[in-house]
Amino acid sequence: MELLSNTRASSEKRRVALVTLFFTCVIGLIAGLVFTAVINMRDQADHIDDARASRAVTAAIRSFQARISSTVRDNAVWDDAFKNIGSADAANWVYQNWGKTSEDYPLYDVVVVLTPNRTILGAFKKGAEFNAASDFGQSLTQLAARASTSGKRPVTAFVPTAEGIYLVSAGAIRPFSDNPPEGTLSTLFFAKRLTPEVIGQLDDTFDIGGLRITASPDRHLLSMPLLGDSGRAVAYLEWPRRTPGSQTFDGVYRSLLLAGVLFISFILAIIATAVAIIRSLQRDAVSATFRATHDGLTGLLNRAGLLDGIDTAKISSGEQPALALIDLDGFKEVNDAWGHAIGDELIKLVAQRLKENLPHARMICRLGGDEFALVDDANDIGANSAALIQALHEPFRIGGRTIEVGASIGTALFPSDNPDGFELLRRADMALYEAKESGRGRVVNYRTALDFQRHQRTEMEAKLRLAIDRREVRPAFQPLVDAKTGSLRGVEALARWTPETGPVSPDVFIAVAERAGLIDELGRQIVEMAVEVVSPWNNVGLSINVSPVQLRNPDFAALVQTILDAKQFDPNRLTLEITEGVLMSNPEQAKRTIARLKAIGVKFALDDFGCGYASIGALREFGFDRMKVDRSLVTALKDKKGAGVLSATLSLAKALDIPVTAEGVETQEQADILTRSGCDQLQGYLVGRPMGSKQVEEAFLNSIASRQRRATANKRKQTG
Repeated sequence: MELLSNTRASSEKRRVALVTLFFTCVIGLIAGLVFTAVINMRDQADHIDDARASRAVTAAIRSFQARISSTVRDNAVWDDAFKNIGSADAANWVYQNWGKTSEDYPLYDVVVVLTPNRTILGAFKKGAEFNAASDFGQSLTQLAARASTSGKRPVTAFVPTAEGIYLVSAGAIRPFSDNPPEGTLSTLFFAKRLTPEVIGQLDDTFDIGGLRITASPDRHLLSMPLLGDSGRAVAYLEWPRRTPGSQTFDGVYRSLLLAGVLFISFILAIIATAVAIIRSLQRDAVSATFRATHDGLTGLLNRAGLLDGIDTAKISSGEQPALALIDLDGFKEVNDAWGHAIGDELIKLVAQRLKENLPHARMICRLGGDEFALVDDANDIGANSAALIQALHEPFRIGGRTIEVGASIGTALFPSDNPDGFELLRRADMALYEAKESGRGRVVNYRTALDFQRHQRTEMEAKLRLAIDRREVRPAFQPLVDAKTGSLRGVEALARWTPETGPVSPDVFIAVAERAGLIDELGRQIVEMAVEVVSPWNNVGLSINVSPVQLRNPDFAALVQTILDAKQFDPNRLTLEITEGVLMSNPEQAKRTIARLKAIGVKFALDDFGCGYASIGALREFGFDRMKVDRSLVTALKDKKGAGVLSATLSLAKALDIPVTAEGVETQEQADILTRSGCDQLQGYLVGRPMGSKQVEEAFLNSIASRQRRATANKRKQTG
């Protein structure tokens, strides 16, 4: 019993100790959170006041400059001044109108007038003549040169002298309405020395507190540079920090400490919850901002961050900014071959290589996928882009694999005529498109001609859209004949478009249809029209090219089946020709579409075999019913090596038990070799060019019917 009691007591002690320890830790944690929040608020209050003071000093300087600049403009752009400056009594006129007023005028205490050849016509300080060249040196001639080209707008700068810092404003003396030629204008200077009294007035007016001028700033104080004519600081305004947050904190520190010790756990829990919620919201806001402007994979800025950075670059000083869009060449193949995990690792390595090769770039961004962006000075963007092309051609090592990619880059300068980040992106994107279309691995700079090309593409897209609506794109038919007998075995339907301006190459308008999302409708019309034409041609097969974009459409198989049912066309007469690109772009969807159509009798031919990278495994996996040898292999028959490649290709087809059609047959010699080598069908100009349905009937079907009628008549005579 005692043992049981001791055990219970020990357990209760442990429970109490654990609860006490828990509450002690909770109270300590809550107190720490409260104290941290107060410290943050203190620092934030100090920072806000520092920013307020900096804005106030900026406003004070700008106001000071605006007042003296406005005064110079009112006196320099003056018909009487221009007239009298060129008179014999010019020096006296300068003194009477400006020199005397410098003695007690509140906005300036120095007046200098330079002649057009930069000699001093008059110089007065506090109403008395003085040696302006000795006091102000070359600053007068430099400001006069700037003023002569600034029109009616005066120029200002802070100028150091032996007496102190002056704010000098210069304006060309000119009539109000006329524009005299450059080089004939005198220059009026008003200057105001930044005396302690002047600084004090600025201090009081803008509520800064302790503002003073110094040659070099104290790092413990707040300061702002006063820029000279060269853009460099000639002196600094500095002032002490008010630190309202720190002062408030010092006043309540003991109370906070005492409250933290005496608060009961319930009150502390409420405070802790509030503080935790506030800190959580702060963290979420920072995290959300970071996620909104940065790429999660590489940590680089994303598209939103790039646009924000472009807006910052628009107003920053220095070189004109430029944008380069970088698109990796061959990245999709890496993803397809090795998977997205390796693709992500490659993206990280590319980002690292960009940062290593461009340590001084303004911005490096990842816009998504395999597209990156670089913002740099206009003078450096070309050389850096060329260097990136070379750097990204160097192989990457990932998990024992050696992976090679390239890059295409489009660049654009910041558009002065349309200062918008989206416009800059559009121009760089157009240049990138041109780089990829013209061979990849290149740097293309934006030029206005690209806008014209884009306009042409847009016009062609609109015309093609209208032509599809009007069903003006129609099929032509190229014969497919038996290699041994020359009899017609089938026809291939080829899309042809002949607007009023002349025929357009299928290579052009098919690509436009794919880019514009018109290929599905165009393909549907070609299938419908071709099936309708070929339906009466008994036993003549129909072959139709299918775009990879069409085959990626999950509804394509149902569409074809619907057309065949509606036209009552035997699916066994239809062969759909696809290129090797389909096997690479979306193999799973292609496999599903092929399987569904083969189930109803539609056949599939692998088109242009020999000009791509189709593997033997892919040929067997997709179950092609026919292989079409690319015309490049047929053309190469005259070469011994070319004949060997063709022979190997046909041997492969024979081993896989796949019949072969040879494309691009133009000579009888080619036809004979291909027939002996095992091709059972021929297609090309030797057999027949693409033609209309009536031409097919006249050239092939009518002659076949005539031969059949003659054969029937002969048979009847023999039996009669």
